Amino acid sequence: MKVLLVAVNAKYIHSNLAIYDLKSYAKKYGEHITLAEYTINHLPDDILKGIYKEQADIIAFSCYIWNIELIVPLVAELKKVQPKAKIWFGGPEVSYDARKLLESIEALDGIVIGEGEQTFFELMEYYVDHKRNLDQIQGIAFKNSARISMEPLGNRESSIPITVTSPRQPIPLDTIPFPYDDMERFRNKIIYYESSRGCPFSCSYCLSSIDKKVRLRSLSLVKEELKKFLDYNVAQVKFVDRTFNCNKKHAMGIWQFIKEHDNGITNFHFEISADLLDEEEIAFLKTLRPGQVQFEIGVQSTNLETVDAIHRKMNFTILRQNVMQIHEGHNIHQHLDLIAGLPYEDYQSFLKSFDDVYALKPDQFQLGFLKVLKGSFMEQDSVNHGIVYQDRAPYEVLKTNLLSYDEILKLKGICEMVEVYYNSGQFTHALEFLGNLYDRSSRLYYELSIYYENHGLDQMAHSRLKRYELLLDFYKESVLQWINSDQQEEFLNCFKEILILDLNLRENMKNRPNFAQESVAYNKMREIVDDLNIDRRNAHVERFHYDVISSSKTGRPIRKEVWIVFDYSQRDPLNKAAKMIVVNH
Repeated sequence: MKVLLVAVNAKYIHSNLAIYDLKSYAKKYGEHITLAEYTINHLPDDILKGIYKEQADIIAFSCYIWNIELIVPLVAELKKVQPKAKIWFGGPEVSYDARKLLESIEALDGIVIGEGEQTFFELMEYYVDHKRNLDQIQGIAFKNSARISMEPLGNRESSIPITVTSPRQPIPLDTIPFPYDDMERFRNKIIYYESSRGCPFSCSYCLSSIDKKVRLRSLSLVKEELKKFLDYNVAQVKFVDRTFNCNKKHAMGIWQFIKEHDNGITNFHFEISADLLDEEEIAFLKTLRPGQVQFEIGVQSTNLETVDAIHRKMNFTILRQNVMQIHEGHNIHQHLDLIAGLPYEDYQSFLKSFDDVYALKPDQFQLGFLKVLKGSFMEQDSVNHGIVYQDRAPYEVLKTNLLSYDEILKLKGICEMVEVYYNSGQFTHALEFLGNLYDRSSRLYYELSIYYENHGLDQMAHSRLKRYELLLDFYKESVLQWINSDQQEEFLNCFKEILILDLNLRENMKNRPNFAQESVAYNKMREIVDDLNIDRRNAHVERFHYDVISSSKTGRPIRKEVWIVFDYSQRDPLNKAAKMIVVNH
C-alpha cells in the first residue's frame, strides 16, 4: 500500500508544513508514505505526470484557497488514468462543507475535516492494517468508493451515499513529532514552524477565530526544535501561529531563547498583535540583532466602526505607539496589513486607513482585499453589508454596499504602485521627496496608478531601471506642473539626482540611466575609496550638485555639492541598502 501526500505551494521557496506533520505523526507507517511538492506555477500536465508515475494507492491533497482551482480539475484527469486510486482532500479550504464538495467532485473519495494528524493516522490504520472501519474514524467525510472493498465506479450517480463522521477534538501539540527529519531538503526554502494553534480573537474574516482555545507547544520542546534550525543555519523560520504574542510568557521565552542562541544568520518571522506589546517586551525586542526578527502586523482598518463590526480587538493608538517605538530601534522589519472591502469602510474611509498606516513608515505595506472564506462569520454576515465576492477561490470581494467595483479597481491600482515603488524598497528617497508635494500619501499612489493606466504601462513588465525612468516621466508630466515655472528646472534636476541616489543604494550600477550625469572619474573614485580603506570592488562614489538627503526630507531642492561613497560590503540588514558615507572633496 502506497500513500502519496501532495502539496501545491504558492511559490518554490515555500514548503507545506501540513504534509510533513502528517507523515511524522504517522511515523509507524513511514515506509508507505511518500511526499510530493509542486507549485501553482507548474503546468497541470507536469503535476499529473509526476503523481501518476508514483503509482500510489491513496493520493491525498493539501487544499487551500490558492491551489484548489488547480487541484479540482487535476483530480478529474487523475481519476481517468488511475481509476483504482482513492483520492482524499484535507486542509482549510475543504473542511467547512465537505458533503457538498463530495457531491460536486466526482473523482473525490473522501475529505479529512479540520486537524488531520490523528485522523490521517487512523486512515493509515484502516488502509494498511485494516484495524478499524472507515465510519469509526472521527473527522472525515467519504463516499462508499473510499472503502477498500469497493471497486471504482464507472458511472457514478449523484446520489452516491456520503458519510460524515462526528468531529474530532483537537489534540495536544506536544504529541506532534518534529516534522523536519531531513533539513537538507529545506536548504533553499522557508521553514514553517508552529508553536501554537487557535486564536483568542474572533475576527469575522478569519477561520482561526473558530478555534478560540489557544493550545501551546511546550517551551522546552520548542527550544529544542528551534536549536536544530539554528545549528543548521536556516535562513528563515516563519512561525505560523495566528497571534504569536497572545501569551506573553510563551512569546518572551522564545524571543529570549533565539537571542541567547543567535547564530548571526537565521531570521524569525512572527505574526503579532502590536497593541498587546508592553514596555518590557518592546525594551527587550530592541536588544535583538538587526534583522534577527521580523513582524507581520494586521491593522486591517483604522475605522473604529469597521474594527468593531469585524469583531477585531485592536487599539490603534497603542499599536501606533508600539510600532513607532520598535521602528526607533531600527532592528526589526515590520510588515503592516490593511484589508479593503470590510463592513462600514467606503473608499474615502479606506484611504484614511491607508494614510494612517503609511505614516507609520512600515518596512512592507500590504493592501489586501477581503476574502470571504467558507465557514467564516464573514460569509454569514456578508449579506448584511452587501458584500459581493467571487464564486471561485480565493472568493475575493468585488463590491460592497459602500464600495463600488470601480473603487475596488482604483484601490487595486494603488496596491500595485505600493508593491512596485514602496515595497520594493528601491525608491525610498524619491518617494519621500514626492510625498512632501502631496497633501496625503494615498493621493501620490493613486496619481501614479492613473499615469500607468493612461499610458498602458500597467499591462507591461518593466525592468528595474525602467521603473526609475517611468517615475521620472511621471514627475515631469504630473508633478512639475504644480511648481512655479522659474523653479521647474531646479526641481527636475534635483529629482534626477535623488533617483540616482536610490539607484546607487541598491547596486553598483554597470549601466547608468540616460538621465544621470557623468560618473566620477576612476582615479578620483579610487583616491576617495582608498582613503576610507574600502575595497574598490565593493564601493562606488557619486558626486551630487544637491544635498539629496536633505532635499528628500523637505521636498525642496537644496543646492550643495555632496560626495557620497556607497559601501556595498556593509548593507542595512533591514532594507539591504548600501552604507552611505558623505565625504568632503
